[in-house]
Amino acid sequence: MTTLDAEVVVLGLGVHGSAAAASLARRGVEVIGLDRFSPDHTRGSSHGRTRMIRRAYPNPVWNDFVARTFEGWDQLAQEVGETLIHQTGGLYAHRGEAQLQGPGCILVEDPAQMRELMPGFAVPAGYRAVYDPSAGILEAERSLGAFRDVAQSRGADLRWGVVVESWETRDGIAVIRTDGGELRARRLVIAAGSWMGTLVPELAPFLEVWRILTLTVSPGQPIGMPPSLGAFSVDRDEGLTFCLPDAAGNGVKMGVDAGAVWDPRLPVEPPTAAETAHLQTLMSTFVPGIDVTPDELAGCLYTMTKDMRFVIGELRRAPEVIVAAACSGHGFKFAPAVGEALADLAVGAVRDDLEFISTARRGV
Repeated sequence: MTTLDAEVVVLGLGVHGSAAAASLARRGVEVIGLDRFSPDHTRGSSHGRTRMIRRAYPNPVWNDFVARTFEGWDQLAQEVGETLIHQTGGLYAHRGEAQLQGPGCILVEDPAQMRELMPGFAVPAGYRAVYDPSAGILEAERSLGAFRDVAQSRGADLRWGVVVESWETRDGIAVIRTDGGELRARRLVIAAGSWMGTLVPELAPFLEVWRILTLTVSPGQPIGMPPSLGAFSVDRDEGLTFCLPDAAGNGVKMGVDAGAVWDPRLPVEPPTAAETAHLQTLMSTFVPGIDVTPDELAGCLYTMTKDMRFVIGELRRAPEVIVAAACSGHGFKFAPAVGEALADLAVGAVRDDLEFISTARRGV
């Protein structure tokens, strides 16, 4: 009889892997989590102080997953006794037909109403917007730590600086080869961000890794704080420009959801002087009067699919292996729901509601 090191091994301890470890540990499942970097590394997609959260999404197929997400954040906040979400409202500006919908969201066409909802945001002329009263700011760094704290307090073994060299399945068991030896488990969950195409080659044709840049300016500026400013985005030819207001002293943060293709084996470079100046121009344009002196300049990685939908589920060739990939720049907010889904699949639960983001949908 094969001796197991754990019931489940989770590969990748960014926000989704950490959420999966926490969800499994809550259920009493023996879990080992592995990450090739240190807990505070900046080589992936989960670092940084803040992220946006919203109910507004382009297709109703997301609505149930969004609802599970908000419920999950509430549960985590109660569990750790911390405030993780600052509700600010969100205004999402677009050209043409409305691109977003969701419970409580409304279409806004009157510029005067836009100014009333968010005085600090200069919506471009001719744009309409969707207003989401539930939108706000996630305390990302604190949330990531909360998942890890819950996981460890419930018995998960989180290991850092462990490089996974390969994996295979053998007689219904996942065998993971690392630079420190082999591990065996009934299930392997892979949530390795920009490394997914290397670790799971059949996913590689669907994935592209982008370098994304953000500028954060000094906190405490009234024009950048609620109620003057909430979360917002502007649909532009260059890409979606997004902005997070200064909630709880985190500063106003702006970036563009488009960037150069990047090799994840290389450290992510922060914005150059020219890239910084471009972000400052965007912030001055959309938040007139704000001081755009940089407080923080950062780069991160988005792992993208063409349709911006995630890839979650069992692998056809190895049903003992469950993957969570390609969260396409909007995955952090979904961490509680993704973690719950990965834990459900790891213990054999059926999740037909995930068909719209499933591995089966991609033929893998």
